[in-house]
Amino acid sequence: MNPFILASASPRRRDLLNQIGLPPAQIIPADINEDPIDGELPRGHALRLACEKAQKVSSLHVGEVVLASDTVVGVGRRILPKSEDRETAEACLRLLSGRSHRVFTGVAVIDGAGVMRSRVSETRLKMKRLTETEISEYLESGEWDGKAGGYGIQGRAGAFIHDLSGSYTGVMGLPVYETRNLLLAACT
Repeated sequence: MNPFILASASPRRRDLLNQIGLPPAQIIPADINEDPIDGELPRGHALRLACEKAQKVSSLHVGEVVLASDTVVGVGRRILPKSEDRETAEACLRLLSGRSHRVFTGVAVIDGAGVMRSRVSETRLKMKRLTETEISEYLESGEWDGKAGGYGIQGRAGAFIHDLSGSYTGVMGLPVYETRNLLLAACT
C-alpha cells in the first residue's frame, strides 16, 4: 500500500491505524472551523467535517493520499459538543444518562489523483442511568477532555454503555472496517 497522510492529531486514530497494520507516513492535523451549520444534522456534520479536513490537508500536499475523520455524538437532531471544559462534559453526561444516542464518524480519503471517497459509520448506543457518584468520578478522571459528547468509550465510560449496535472503533473515532476499505481503494 502507498503511504498516506493522517489529517488528525488524535492519538486514538493513529493507534487504531497501527493496530490494523496501516500506519500513516505523516500526521498533519487540519485546522478548520468545526462549528455546525444552522440546521445541520449529526450525520451530515460528521461527514462534512471529515471531507473538509481531507480537502484542507490535500490542498497543501497535492498528489498525496490523505485520510481524515470526525466523530459526532447526536441525540435526536442535536449535535453534542466536544468537551473542552468540565461543565460541558457534565452537561453531556447528564443529557446522555439513561438515554439512547448515536455516534457518527465520517471518514474521507483523497487519493493521489485528487478523488475523494467518503463514508459515515453510525453506531447506536444506550448509556445506563448514571448516579451522581459515577458522574463525579468520571469528571474527576479527566477522560472527558476533548471527547465528542463528553465521554470516551475506550476508558471508564465503557462501563456506562449497556447496548451498542455498530462500530466500536467508530465510537473511538475511526471505524477501521470502513477506513481500511477506503484506504485500499485509494492506495493500491
